[in-house]
Amino acid sequence: MNPSRFFDGLYISFWIPAAVLTAALAIKLPSIIKLWKDPLLRAVGGLLLLACGVFVFAAPPTIVWTNRVTGVPNFSAPLVYSLITAFCGSCLLLITAWRNGISDRSRTTRRATAWVVSVYSGVIVALWVLFALADAPVERVRDLDTYYANTAFMREEIVLYLLAHTVACLITYRLIRNWIRTDGLDVWLRSGLKFLGVGYAMNLVYDASKTAAVVARWTGHDLDWLSTALSPPVACLAAILIAVGFVLPHAGQYLQRRARTRLGHWRLRSLYLLTRTVTGGRVPFKLRATPELRLTRRETFIRDALLHLARYIDEDLERRAYDAALSLGREPARARPLAHVVAIQDAIETKRRSREDDADAPLASTDIEDLLEGIEAVSRALRHTDDIKAVRERAAAAAESVAAP
Repeated sequence: MNPSRFFDGLYISFWIPAAVLTAALAIKLPSIIKLWKDPLLRAVGGLLLLACGVFVFAAPPTIVWTNRVTGVPNFSAPLVYSLITAFCGSCLLLITAWRNGISDRSRTTRRATAWVVSVYSGVIVALWVLFALADAPVERVRDLDTYYANTAFMREEIVLYLLAHTVACLITYRLIRNWIRTDGLDVWLRSGLKFLGVGYAMNLVYDASKTAAVVARWTGHDLDWLSTALSPPVACLAAILIAVGFVLPHAGQYLQRRARTRLGHWRLRSLYLLTRTVTGGRVPFKLRATPELRLTRRETFIRDALLHLARYIDEDLERRAYDAALSLGREPARARPLAHVVAIQDAIETKRRSREDDADAPLASTDIEDLLEGIEAVSRALRHTDDIKAVRERAAAAAESVAAP
């Protein structure tokens, strides 16, 4: 093979989807290994591997290599057709299991599974039998479908694989379309299903172009370009969309959880820096710690510091600060964190003014459960220094008016 042709239009339609599918499999591999007992993850991994195999063995250089190694001209034909057929059957099984739940053992599901396995296994066997009966001595790397469209047994083999592929894509597309219309779907799952739907629709375009080219040969016309020039890029696009569709729900949910965790860690920074002044310590940093562990450690550190500070919190000041925030036009959901901030800052100052921190002193009866549950909101409120100053001044003024005779 001329290396320069690896990147031309002939080969790129095969190697791009193979690379994308391999990347998708690599993304899923850690989850598959970690959760090996999850049959749905294993099924997705197997499907991506099978799809990757289709494009690898359908690439012209691989076709030539396979025929040369086996010593049989066009041996790649039934091999690639079998891989395509197995992929179609696997898609049907996976979509059915994914939608109904992998643990579904209803009679309808069992019958559908048995039907798919038996029919598509029979098709694969028939493909090899027809190839054994056919006379196809001339190796065709790109145009086998149209070149042997009128050859006995090869004609039936080509029609059989196209029919099996079309039926599977039609059924899968219909299942996906009906699933998308249901309520309560996660945004990532719905997006993945949309990619899958478009991908299988593109597969139907592939089938239509292949079938049109074959039928044209039957009627004495030449539309080979539909099979040799149009079908490969269509199949490439379909494979990429399908790979994205299967990976997006899992990858999207994972990235969303990670982003939410990192955002929560960042939002707690202000309160973390403030509470460090109470304990004098800091959360230990470990390079290999997961974001979830870092968030948990920061939350624990803050709550421990607030518990240590609880005896110094002035409940009367907190109530006045809350009323002050409301009088300034703040909503209750925002007024409460502002009141907590004023009370925490006052408690820190009170602790600093104390001559000694008597660990044996009885704890005040201050209930800080609400504070401990809302530490993220309190940390966000710490960034609004002008609001805090206004609330503190109005709360102090309210205290002075009460104290006046």
